[in-house]
Amino acid sequence: MAKPVRMTYLTAVVLEAVASGHRYGFDIMDATGIPDGTVYPCLRRLEKAALLAARWEDAGEAAAKNRPARKYYRLTAEGTEALRGARARFPGVARTFASAAKADA
Repeated sequence: MAKPVRMTYLTAVVLEAVASGHRYGFDIMDATGIPDGTVYPCLRRLEKAALLAARWEDAGEAAAKNRPARKYYRLTAEGTEALRGARARFPGVARTFASAAKADA
């Protein structure tokens, strides 16, 4: 059984980042400005709570790109439901990522 996660602003931001297409730790850090010492523990908690599922990139693929293998995250069905609640509780989070996507376009 998955351990419940308290929905904090940080949790909402990380879930929204993953939902917005930021799939691995450094990409999430770049998108959010949250440091690694905060992002990675949050990702582990969300994975343990079954709100995120993760898979490691093939080591050969990473080596061909001359970098370490990445751990890619995606929202689970439970994570999608949690994100809905997070968006209701913290409406500015979704708007921030929507604004950032428009700025990148």
